[in-house]
This record gives sequence, C-alpha cells and structure tokens, in this order.
Amino acid sequence: MKIDFGSQVPIYLQISQSIEDDIIRDIFEEETQIPSTTEVSMNYNINPATIAKGFNLLVDEGILYKKRGVGMFVAKGAKKTLIRKQKEHFYEKYVVSLLTEADKLGIKLEDLIKMLTGGPDYE
Repeated sequence: MKIDFGSQVPIYLQISQSIEDDIIRDIFEEETQIPSTTEVSMNYNINPATIAKGFNLLVDEGILYKKRGVGMFVAKGAKKTLIRKQKEHFYEKYVVSLLTEADKLGIKLEDLIKMLTGGPDYE
C-alpha cells in the first residue's frame, strides 16, 4: 500500500485507490481477505477510522464485502468492475482532452495516430 502523507489527496482516498490497484494487479484476488483496519493502522500509523472510511468506499461500490467478525474480502467480479471503471476514467481524463487539443491545433486523425504510434514525421 502506498500512502503519501504530503499529498493533496485525502488519506482515505489513497487507501481505497491503493486497494483498487492491488486488486487489478492480483495482489488481492477475488474472494480473498484484505488486511484488517488494525493491521493497516499499525503498519502505517494511520487512524483506524480513516482506514475504515477508505475500505467502506469500496464496500459501497461492491468491490469489497464484510464478513461479520472475520474481516473484509474482495468481491467476485471486482477486478473486472475496477478495470472498466479505470478505462472510463482514462478515456474521460486523457483521450477526450487529447482529441480536443488535437482538434484545436488542426491535427488530423492520421497524424495523431502517427504521433501515438511513434511513426515518422508528421505535419
């Protein structure tokens, strides 16, 4: 888990994003348990309530589920859901702005494809 205490991103969001990344990278596989709030709290010296807030975001999205008295587990289908979510985010954040900027500069689609594929000179 990567936590940047100097970041503008709240710690609970960093926790949920880190868990998401770990699920996508198969560090936490579906139907397996993730570390407890106590364990994460002790390892990173973070308030357990902050960790629970990050975990609960993922519970609300159906990425994690709770087993009463046992802990948190990765839901079935979580990886597929997260990949779809991150692809949508990538499209909205990068592709749309790339196409908008290319249009503003009068870059034709063929030239844009050459730029993206590392092709020879473009005009």
